[in-house]
Amino acid sequence: MSKTMKQVIMQGPGEALVVAEGQVPAPGKGQLLLRVRACGICGSDLHWVQLGLARPGTVLGHEFSGEVVEVGEGGEADWKPGDRVTGYPVMTCGECPACMAGDVKACPKAKGLGLGSRKAQGAYAEYVVVNANVSVKIPDTVSWEEAACIEPFSVGLYAVKQAGIRPGQNVLVVGAGPIGLAAASWSRFSGAGSVLVSERSAHRMKLALQMGADAVIDAATEQDAGEAFFRETGTRPDLIIEAVGAPGLIQHCIEMAPKGGRILVVGACMEKDVILPGMAISKDLELRFVVGYELRDFKFALEMTGQGRIKPGTMITHRVFLDGLPAAFEALKTPADQCKVMILP
Repeated sequence: MSKTMKQVIMQGPGEALVVAEGQVPAPGKGQLLLRVRACGICGSDLHWVQLGLARPGTVLGHEFSGEVVEVGEGGEADWKPGDRVTGYPVMTCGECPACMAGDVKACPKAKGLGLGSRKAQGAYAEYVVVNANVSVKIPDTVSWEEAACIEPFSVGLYAVKQAGIRPGQNVLVVGAGPIGLAAASWSRFSGAGSVLVSERSAHRMKLALQMGADAVIDAATEQDAGEAFFRETGTRPDLIIEAVGAPGLIQHCIEMAPKGGRILVVGACMEKDVILPGMAISKDLELRFVVGYELRDFKFALEMTGQGRIKPGTMITHRVFLDGLPAAFEALKTPADQCKVMILP
């Protein structure tokens, strides 16, 4: 195997990514070296670059799938070269009480893969090192690209679980990006009544209909998605999932929520925002924020994909090689018809 590899690295805040040569990393104790087969571009990657949250030289990319090419010390009993792998994109110590209990989110030494730490470089590269304790074998019925979509689908699953959707309840999803589409899919999976998605992009609206929505609301023409929801269904949404993350949308959700309604915020707004608590109080609303997911959510999403019960690969709209990644990344700053852009190293 070559000692060098192609990778795409971050420069300064707001600057374009660049293709560069790097050293193929070596797996340490409890780690796996993967030949990356697919990696999705996540909206948080854009935030990290635009806001300078990661240091120059960072290799982004945490929505990955890959083939094991080398097994680090201690992993020989469970892993072998050729295994097809995806997993929770976090480098953990693997030894603390949280890790031993499977609660990897609580590991005090956890580092997000591809989010700035030089010890946890991501999968915008030909090879990546991952922790074996959070890795999961890909079923034969799941493609490389589908496996790389499990990460955002796990975010949507966790959000829907935390919302506590009960069978027959009505759901309005604001935004048909990857997380919004995942939330719509899991809402349908969980037995929701009417599932509607509000979105501006005509292409993403079509995807929403393919991925669990009963109907879509054109946010470019509808000023009040709550009223549009009522016209379509004859009722109000029991749950509103905000999956865009733009300033003003939480307040908009408060305004259109019915009395006693619930709002779940999964969209990552990176700017200051303003809400009117009095309006939420007068409606007796429940407002909750969620982030990430648990390892068991990841495993469940992968299992359901393997059984064909959910189809995360439907959200893939574009594919690029590493050489084309910088241009595709720049294009996502002013998106048109893209939804999930998949990198094929």
